[in-house]
Order: sequence, then structure tokens, then C-alpha cells
Amino acid sequence: MTSTDKSQATSNNKRRKKPPKTPDGQMSLREHLRELRNRLFKAAIAIVLGTIVGFIVYQPAFTILTEPITRLSTDEAPVEVIFSSVAQPFDIMLQVALFIGLILSSPIWLYQIWAFIVPGLKKQERRYAVGFIAAAVPLFVGGIALGWFALPQALAFFTSLTPDGTAHRVLATVYIPFVTRLLLAFGIALVIPVVLVGLNMAGILEGKTMLKHWRISVFLIAVIAAMGAPGSDIMTMFYLGAPLTLLFGLALGVALLNDRRRAKREATEGTPAEAEIQRGAQPLSEFRDED
Repeated sequence: MTSTDKSQATSNNKRRKKPPKTPDGQMSLREHLRELRNRLFKAAIAIVLGTIVGFIVYQPAFTILTEPITRLSTDEAPVEVIFSSVAQPFDIMLQVALFIGLILSSPIWLYQIWAFIVPGLKKQERRYAVGFIAAAVPLFVGGIALGWFALPQALAFFTSLTPDGTAHRVLATVYIPFVTRLLLAFGIALVIPVVLVGLNMAGILEGKTMLKHWRISVFLIAVIAAMGAPGSDIMTMFYLGAPLTLLFGLALGVALLNDRRRAKREATEGTPAEAEIQRGAQPLSEFRDED
């Protein structure tokens, strides 16, 4: 085999790695599962790399995460974070490093979510990937910042219940998961409206469907806010529920506008199936020429 044949075979193999599609850009179930596996693998690699960085900056990160509760300590009711076993510091190190890895790698795994939806979009619609990342990443980080703002008030409420003359010793294995889950809940919650817009662009979710079930959506927002808020802290629920409701309204407006734009395009160009039939149809003049 010559070098030219080898290079051609190599290029053919590279082209085969890309999942085949039908003329309208759709993939089979097996191809969707393969695409999902590839996206999950890439996201996992990014998270692992971010977690390695998390191990490096673990000590200052742990100090920052425990600062909101340690500063509430008073002479009458001291507050401190403690470890109850020899192996617990390592467990906490893993959790903090993974938390940092999720934040640092958020542009990658958020893009992988979008890229998994991309095969259902038209070529001219894939340019919105930049807009998706530009909106999703700041919202995710902004949600974590919002959760960090609400955290001290929630902690102040709970520690205020400590009786005078007693110490409030908090296990690190309880406190760190409490904080990281709260912050991630805020971050992920604010990304949900962007995902809804992505599903709308993929043709999976219509804006009128979102509008029809807006009461259910508001109820789900309240549930998410209640799950993200620790205990019965009403203010934390408000900090999460208010921006999430606002973002849902914005996502609903974008979805309705996109539906209107898609309807106008299909009215002029026809549906994708009709366009395919028109491309495959043979003009009547050709039949006359053959006769």
C-alpha cells in the first residue's frame, strides 16, 4: 500500500468516527447514545482536570468555605468546624476539590450539554452555541455567587438558635456538603431557563407549551427554591425563586419569538420534510424531454 493510499484510508477512518445522519440531520437511537457517551466522556475529563486544580488550591478554598460560619462565633456561643475521624479530612478534600472542578470546568460541560442538542438543529441555528455558553456560564457562576450571598443569612438564622453557654461544633462532613450543595443548587437552577431555550431551538419544546403550563412551572420553581434553601429559611427561598422566575419569563419570551420566526420560515420554505420532497422531485419538463 502506497503512502497516498494510507493517508486516504486514515482520512476515511477519521470521517467514519462522526455519527452518520439522515439527510434531515436526524440520528438513530444508537447514534444518540454514542453521542451522549462521547459528550459525557469529554465533560468528565474536563471535571477531572478541574478537580486536580481543586486539590492544589484546597487549603485556601477550605478557609473561604468555612469563613461564613466561623465568623459567627462569639464568646457566649462559639462556633467551630471540627473533624470526628482520622479519614474525614481526606473526604472533605475530595469534596472541595470536586466542587472547584465543577466550577472551573463549567464552560466545557455546559458546552457538551449544548453540543448534544446540536444534531437536532439546523446549520444556521448552531451558531447559537456561542450565545448559549455566553449565557449559561455567567448564570451558573452568578447563581453560585447569589447562593454565597444568601449563605451567611441562612447560617446566622440557624446559629442564632444555639442556647447561651453552649458551643456550636459543626462537623466538616456535614457543613461542607451543606455549603457546596447549596451553591451548586443556585448555580444549576439559574441555568435551567437557558436549557429550556436550547430545547425550544431544537424543536423539542414549544413556547406555547411553556406558556400553557406556566402555573406548573411556577410551582416547580417554588419546589426548587424550597429544595435549594436550607431548612425553612424564607429569605434564601426568595433569593433563589425570584431570579429563577424572572429568567423563566425571559426564556418564555425568547421561545415564543423563536417559534414565530420558525413558523414564518416554514411558511416560506416549507417544513424540512417538504423541502426534502421538493429537492427530490423531478421537474415535469424533464419527463417531457425523455418522452
